[in-house]
Amino acid sequence: MKMNLKKFGSMLALFALTTALLAGCGSNESGSTSDGSEAPAPEKKEITVSTKFVDDEQTAISLNKVVNAINERSNGSLELKLFTSGVLPIGKDGMEQIVSGSDWILVDGVNFLGDYVPDYNAITGPFLYSTFDEYFGMTKTPLVQELNQKIEEEHGVKVLSLDWVFGFRSMMTNKPITHPDDMKGLNIRVPTSQLYTYTIEAMGGNPVSMPYPDTYAAIQQGVIDGVEGSIMTYYGTQQYENVKEYSLTNHLLGVSAVVISDKLWDELTEEQQTIISEEFEKGMQDNLDETVKAEAEFAELLKAEGVNFHEVDAEAFLKAAEPVYTKFPQWTPGIYERILEELEKIKAEL
Repeated sequence: MKMNLKKFGSMLALFALTTALLAGCGSNESGSTSDGSEAPAPEKKEITVSTKFVDDEQTAISLNKVVNAINERSNGSLELKLFTSGVLPIGKDGMEQIVSGSDWILVDGVNFLGDYVPDYNAITGPFLYSTFDEYFGMTKTPLVQELNQKIEEEHGVKVLSLDWVFGFRSMMTNKPITHPDDMKGLNIRVPTSQLYTYTIEAMGGNPVSMPYPDTYAAIQQGVIDGVEGSIMTYYGTQQYENVKEYSLTNHLLGVSAVVISDKLWDELTEEQQTIISEEFEKGMQDNLDETVKAEAEFAELLKAEGVNFHEVDAEAFLKAAEPVYTKFPQWTPGIYERILEELEKIKAEL
């Protein structure tokens, strides 16, 4: 029996349409098929994470936890690789990787964001904060959120965090310091940095730029009267053998930013973005908790070595540091006053 060709063609078309409709119903928005099996995973994204911190520093330890957690949670869709000790581009070169849109996450000083939006350096200026919580409050203000928006819109840099702290810098000297008057005549080593130089000058001291490894002998020889740095630096470099007075000026806060290219961020799925954001937030808290714990432990070790700790007149030092905020013409006029206004609100809420 012969079938009409026209009728046969119509049957084929109907069969094809039915097959297509059934295939369309075989999956759902969750990425699984109708039989409950998972849809193919997204293509793996490999991302470099670069930092200056060496492996045994707390920031690097916490970052390693973050990278492992992200890789595990993503079920193979993300592969982050951590490079410590500055073996890959950091600082200015690392920021260039971010701005160019590389598959890169940089963990380094907030000051390198200041190369693109100068006001970032103002919010980490001298004598603004006496506690970590005051600084954390500042990062949540409209002022800082505006900076984050500006660097993203103008330079394609997405700020994941500004909160990876590694301690305040204070004075290790051969005499107690509680007031700017106590700094007069003291030669204090500083790194090669305008901000550090201006800060020590404003405090009343004489800044002397030199490599840190040279400071131990320089103190013994009377070339300098002390150095500035964190409590962990004080103990780790055995400066307590030379100077026994640690004055808690907290003149500058050591803190890192975590940044990623906006281009790379937009290439990630919403789930991948959530995993990265959540794990870096957990890592920040781990880094903070361990840093606070370590500072307390090192304080006891230093006291056992005969080191004396001194509180300072924070308001007097803050007032003395005001001229520093006038030495950077690239900062927005009035930024210092706006920072102080925000800081006053933060302190009232703590």
